[in-house]
Amino acid sequence: MSEKKTTEQTKPKATTEPKGTERRVCRRFKVPGATVSIALGKILPKEKEKDVEWDEEFCPLLDISCGGIKCSSKKFPAINSDIIIKILIPGERTPLTLTGEVRWLSTKDDKETCKVGVQFNPYGEGEGKNYPGLLVKLMELEHKFASAESDITKYEIDS
Repeated sequence: MSEKKTTEQTKPKATTEPKGTERRVCRRFKVPGATVSIALGKILPKEKEKDVEWDEEFCPLLDISCGGIKCSSKKFPAINSDIIIKILIPGERTPLTLTGEVRWLSTKDDKETCKVGVQFNPYGEGEGKNYPGLLVKLMELEHKFASAESDITKYEIDS
């Protein structure tokens, strides 16, 4: 006999957060001039990224956080697909190569490009995880670039 699901089980759970509430834990910031290369549907080989065949290179990086990126792309990756991201930051010697999963896509009127939201895989040791040193580097970049975007100059301090 098959069990019938009750209406309660099939309804999505309601949230108490107002629409538009920011749920991200990591602070997003922009890095002027940064670009990304993407390899769609792939996992980073153990032999390093030199063996990766990039599907698209020099995509504009729109914003970044320790948890993921938003970039512009001419490719339209599948939602929930694996992706390798190589981030090129002006003034940095080596690019940052991370693995993640495509979480969302957004297109506008032109339909030739899309915005791609990628969530990075967890940091740690082991297969499928990003090297923990990359998290440290992203935190340094956040400190450097997010500080420049802060609104602290808008406020005056009474003496």
